[in-house]
Amino acid sequence: MGTQSLKLSILMPAYNEAGTVGIAVKRVLDLQYPCDMEVVVVDDGSADHTSEVLAAIDDPRVVITAHAANRGKGAAVRTAASLATGDYLLIFDADLEYSPDDILSMLAPVSRGDAEVVYGVRKFGASTAHSFWFVIGNRVNTFTANALFNTWISDLHTCLKLLPASLFRELPLTENRFGLDTELTAILLARGVRPWEVPVHYKARSREEGKKLTWGDGVVATKILLRVRTRKAITDRRARLHRPRARGA
Repeated sequence: MGTQSLKLSILMPAYNEAGTVGIAVKRVLDLQYPCDMEVVVVDDGSADHTSEVLAAIDDPRVVITAHAANRGKGAAVRTAASLATGDYLLIFDADLEYSPDDILSMLAPVSRGDAEVVYGVRKFGASTAHSFWFVIGNRVNTFTANALFNTWISDLHTCLKLLPASLFRELPLTENRFGLDTELTAILLARGVRPWEVPVHYKARSREEGKKLTWGDGVVATKILLRVRTRKAITDRRARLHRPRARGA
């Protein structure tokens, strides 16, 4: 499917992002897309003025909904996906750490027919990383995923993930918080899906600027990877045990 014949739904979870969500939506809408698009924003129980900022947006391409209480990024992404009408889904955070310009680069492999699943890969540097431990944690989790699923992806925790809506909806996703990023990738890798990787721009916020990830999220990510890998091992073993034996074996 070329990009001219598809519709892109950009899923934007927002929790206490009054200072950035309006700018993020505007920058996403201002791009010249090679296809139809929409932005589905979920206000995940924000306690600041996020709802007021979203209420001021007047564009037919924007769909806005809200959770009455904070349920986590994963829950917000799943809610956005349930409302999306596009053929492809792209997760895009409201915090301006990523550049909307890279959305077009991620659509290119789909347009060429090179891939259905595309990841935006970050290159960490002194001016782009939140901290030493933030980068190390991401690399440790990424290495763990590669070892468990016999692959070589570059950035497990990237927000920018582009995939068909039909594929996303058939995945048994259960994580409500940041663990959804890990769970989504782990299940794809377990199924043999290998994302096409595209370099993207990134500038991490500091804790004072609103960064929400903690070291505990890295621990949770490791548990999710092990859970999905164990489930795959059990499923594979059952399949081998129930495989019909060849005659004469």
